[in-house]
Amino acid sequence: MAKSTTKKKHSKRSDSIESTLGEKRLFKPSKAFSEKARISSMAQYEKLYRASIKDPEKFFAKQAEELHWFKKWRKVLETKNPRLSKAGAGGGSFAFTQWFTGGEINACYNCIDRHLSSPRKNKAAIIWEGENFEQRTLTYSQLHREVSKAANVLKSLGVKTGDRVAIYMGMTPELAIAVLACARIGATHTVIFGGFSAEAIRDRVNDCDAKLIITADGAFRRGTIIDLKKNVDNAVTSGCPSVEKVLVLKRTANAVVMIAGRDVWWHEAMAEASANCPATPLDSEHPLYILYTSGTTGKPKGIVHTTAGYLLGTYLTMKYIFDIRDEDVFWCSADVGWVTGHSYVLYGPLANGATIVMYEGAPTYPAPDRFWDIIERHGATIFYTAPTAIRAFIRAGDEHSNKHDMSSLRLLGSVGEPINPEAWMWYHRVIGKGRCPIVDTWWQTETGAIMISPIPGAVPTIPGSATLPFFGVEPEVVRKDGTKCNPDEGGYLIIKKPWPSMLRGIYKDPERFQKQYFTEYPGLYFTGDGARQDKNGYFWIMGRVDDVINVSGHRLGTMEVESALVGHESVAEAAVVGRPDEIKGSALVAFVTLKKGWPADESLKEKLRNHVAEMIGSIAKPDDIRFSDALPKTRSGKIMRRLLRELASTGSVAGDTTTLEDFSVLEQLRAGEEE
Repeated sequence: MAKSTTKKKHSKRSDSIESTLGEKRLFKPSKAFSEKARISSMAQYEKLYRASIKDPEKFFAKQAEELHWFKKWRKVLETKNPRLSKAGAGGGSFAFTQWFTGGEINACYNCIDRHLSSPRKNKAAIIWEGENFEQRTLTYSQLHREVSKAANVLKSLGVKTGDRVAIYMGMTPELAIAVLACARIGATHTVIFGGFSAEAIRDRVNDCDAKLIITADGAFRRGTIIDLKKNVDNAVTSGCPSVEKVLVLKRTANAVVMIAGRDVWWHEAMAEASANCPATPLDSEHPLYILYTSGTTGKPKGIVHTTAGYLLGTYLTMKYIFDIRDEDVFWCSADVGWVTGHSYVLYGPLANGATIVMYEGAPTYPAPDRFWDIIERHGATIFYTAPTAIRAFIRAGDEHSNKHDMSSLRLLGSVGEPINPEAWMWYHRVIGKGRCPIVDTWWQTETGAIMISPIPGAVPTIPGSATLPFFGVEPEVVRKDGTKCNPDEGGYLIIKKPWPSMLRGIYKDPERFQKQYFTEYPGLYFTGDGARQDKNGYFWIMGRVDDVINVSGHRLGTMEVESALVGHESVAEAAVVGRPDEIKGSALVAFVTLKKGWPADESLKEKLRNHVAEMIGSIAKPDDIRFSDALPKTRSGKIMRRLLRELASTGSVAGDTTTLEDFSVLEQLRAGEEE
């Protein structure tokens, strides 16, 4: 898809935006940016978008030819609808869609090998910086060698195509190498965020029956060492029968116990491994990875992404939304333990032959200017981060960014949650110096790649709006009954057609998959997010509408936190809700009823907070715990979470309480708020 050289056409939508949004802050792409962009006008974007919706098979077939295939596909798009006993999505569902069926491909080959016959062979693939300022650079040629050796290590440990491998590491180059090594031989990887506890590791490993765990002795975070190996040991000894081997990277040199016959040092295995390991041709629908994400039940769900469609989705969004080019230095600050790290630290950038920055530590360690220092020293040209981080930087003060030369930046991005207009403006003014377009991206673990976002050289932006859908994505905002909302009417965001990088299921649970995503609006994908669409077609994302809370860009299921609380011997019942937080987006507030005889004091609050951290991870620690003799319930026994959300957010309850069984409960909770 080459940049158009014909005379630009005017877009009716573009004219409408300019005429109707005079009262708002409208930011049009600069002429200098648009002239060099891959997509340089609204008219060009709209033409491509219409083509992608009218004939997605033709459109995506053309795009897919840019990737390397061992065997070309037989059919671009194929939908199969197996009948399920407990959950049916109705006629016309695209729940079980497959892309590029009959084709054979390898994600690792596309991320590394296909660049080796070009000048990219000796180009930096990964520029890594440790929290203690260590630095390493791996060219594409060097990355190929390390990944090939690691793939042979996996084979030597008994890992075969189709096996599952769990990866629980800090943000080191070896994490990227481990992920790509799995993809190279067709082992399905599941990366577990390094902040999760032993219990969380065990649950995820057991759900996918992982044969091998790759970990490290420890990881550096804010100057301290997180004992990763100990967490893995605790998980395996508490019951992970599928695990045969544990591969351990020596990163922090803290004392660890190595179990004879089970544990293997990374450096020793790599020293003996051959660097010759051809990439395995894999079916287009071969499972590339499983990533566990919070749901509305206590059990995290394993989202399955397959190879060809996911790779194409990340490749195209990286190419056009970030307008990536060979001279760019791209930095996505996300951890690879989350989907953003999968898609825009590894697969998307590397498939485009980009140079990426990878940073191990905390954003403000050892000083609040760490991110800006990294951008300056490494000459980052594109920076992609979360609104949570942006709000923390705002609080720290402009002086920390102002002392660094970040003139290398040409594009900024936001991910993880809706960005509030104030943070958007600060990002634009202070970090971008008013010259860098901002791509405010909406997508999910389930979607695999960005779904709604400005195209930076074409789409005028408005602070707070994710703007327009990417190619092949057909979103709509609907009411509860499924009818389309009017402009600027809030409703539920759905997706009407399949897209290449869509999830292929919940691991081992097709009924839950279809019920959760395709039955609320039969046959259509329900995102679980609220949204509105203005008269110009721009989308404004309003956040979650279910019991999943976005904390610092991380999705946490309230049921999972509640289950952890109730697992403590003192707790009889718990309800967890979110309240607005200017830094984290949402803060967790837990309402807890204790068993008889337990003191409702500050000491117990801290014990419960630490208990949740042990069961799930520190990111799930409730910010506030409030004790009550009872929780507000309907006459049928359902906890009225809406009332708790109002109480946590405003300190009062103004909504309808007619279905409340015991009004004295509210009075007690209000009294507790006032104390």
